[in-house]
Amino acid sequence: MATVPDSSTPPSPRHSTSSSQIDEVEEKNMISLGSIKTIAELYKITPSVIRRAEVARYKPSRAVERVSLFQGDITKLKIDAIVNAANRSLLGGGGVDGAIHNAAGPKLLDECRTLNGCETGKSKITKGYDLPARHIIHTVGPIYSEKDKDEKAEQLASCYETCLEVAIENEVRHVAFCSISTGIYSYPIVAATRIALETARDVLDSEKGSKIERIIFVVWSDKDKNVYQTLIPEYFPPYEEQEVQEEAESVVVETSTQAAPAEKEAGDKE
Repeated sequence: MATVPDSSTPPSPRHSTSSSQIDEVEEKNMISLGSIKTIAELYKITPSVIRRAEVARYKPSRAVERVSLFQGDITKLKIDAIVNAANRSLLGGGGVDGAIHNAAGPKLLDECRTLNGCETGKSKITKGYDLPARHIIHTVGPIYSEKDKDEKAEQLASCYETCLEVAIENEVRHVAFCSISTGIYSYPIVAATRIALETARDVLDSEKGSKIERIIFVVWSDKDKNVYQTLIPEYFPPYEEQEVQEEAESVVVETSTQAAPAEKEAGDKE
C-alpha cells in the first residue's frame, strides 16, 4: 500500500524551489546592457580584442561608443529590443527564429498572426513576452543569389535600416542584431557583415540615429566573431579625443591661412 506523506515532513529539495528562487535563477541567466562592453572599451583592452584597421572607411567618431560585439545567446539579452531573422510569414521557423519564438512563448505567435506577414527587407515590431528584452523587431532577410547580388545587398541593407527606423519610432534605445540571412539563406558572412556595419554607422551618424544609444551585433560561432572583429575597425575606428581635436584645429589653421591673402589684398586696396 502506498503511504501518504506526513504533512509535517519537509518537501524534498526537488520540490522545494519557490517561484522567487526560479525568478532569481532566471535573472542571473539574463545579460544586462551594462555587462556588454562597447567597441571603444574593447579597443583599450590589452592585448586588444579589436585591432585597428590599416585603412578605415570612416573617420573616427563617438559612434564607436554606441556599438558592441557580443558572442552568445541573443534570447538572454535584457535590453529594449532584439532582432529576429524571420521568414515572410512571421510565424516562426528554424535557427534563431525558432529559438526566439520558443523563448518568448506562445503569445508571440498569437501577436505575429495579426501582422499579416512581412516583405523582404522590411521590419515589424512585437512585444518580447517571456524574453528579457522588451520588444522583438522581426525582419525578413533576402535569400542569397550570386546572380542578383546587387538586389540582395539592397534588401539586406534595408533590413538593418528599417529595424533601426522601427526602433526609433517606438522609442527603443538598445537594439541587438543577429547576423541576418547568413544561415539557411546563405548570404556570405563577410559581405553580410560589411552591409550590417556600414548601415549601422550611417544611421548612427544621422540626426535620427542620435536616439539610438546602443547597437549590439550578436554572433554565435567563433568564425562569425572573427569576421566582425576584423571588419569593425574599418567602420568604427578608435576615437581619440586628442586626434580628433588636432584634426579640427588643423582645418581651422588651414582656413585661416587661406583667408589671410584675401584680407591683405583688401587692406592694400584701402
